[in-house]
Amino acid sequence: MILREAAYRAFTDQLVTWAIPPGAFVSQRELAQRTGFPLGAIREMIPRLEAEGLIQAIPQRGLKVIAPDLRLVREAFALRSLIEREALSQFCVQAGDEAIAAEEAAITALRAEADSAVTPDLLARAQALDWGFHDRLVEALDNRLIAETYRVNAIRIRVMMPERVTLSAPFLGAALAEHAAILAALARRDKDAALAALDHHIESARRRALAIDSPAPPGAEATALNP
Repeated sequence: MILREAAYRAFTDQLVTWAIPPGAFVSQRELAQRTGFPLGAIREMIPRLEAEGLIQAIPQRGLKVIAPDLRLVREAFALRSLIEREALSQFCVQAGDEAIAAEEAAITALRAEADSAVTPDLLARAQALDWGFHDRLVEALDNRLIAETYRVNAIRIRVMMPERVTLSAPFLGAALAEHAAILAALARRDKDAALAALDHHIESARRRALAIDSPAPPGAEATALNP
């Protein structure tokens, strides 16, 4: 991996973990210190970050990190929905039974753990499984242009208020139940039901990001889901 790519990944990791918060100003030298990469690699990655809308160079002030506003939240979730609906439609037809069964087994195991106790470790693993599932859907399209667009959009969403877009104890059970509903429909190869479950999941996530109470799915309490 070339240095500028490694530096880029280190920087975006800090964005999605809020090590560098939205709206913050940072200098190239500070980024070098934070990421552990030389200034040359930092300078080389900046045009890419600007083109992706993740930072903005402000004269005399430095680099400003993306600060999502209401419009960006709505647009990011609209783009997410477009891509994931297409990905899920193809996944429903093309994915092997083993792949779907593996996703179901992972969700079932986490739900069983959550029934006993919700720990920080469990939340972290559930979050990774959640984001990973959506990433794998898009990867299955095998389209590099779409995958890159989705990756940058996912960063935009994950940079939003972390308490709004990440899993927490009160919402874990409902979030896992929504994923289970998507997977159950996929296992039946019921594309319409899978898309309906995905639509609800994304809408819940969007409403959470906008600080709107999430609608309750049939048979469940109101949820606030992650992206």
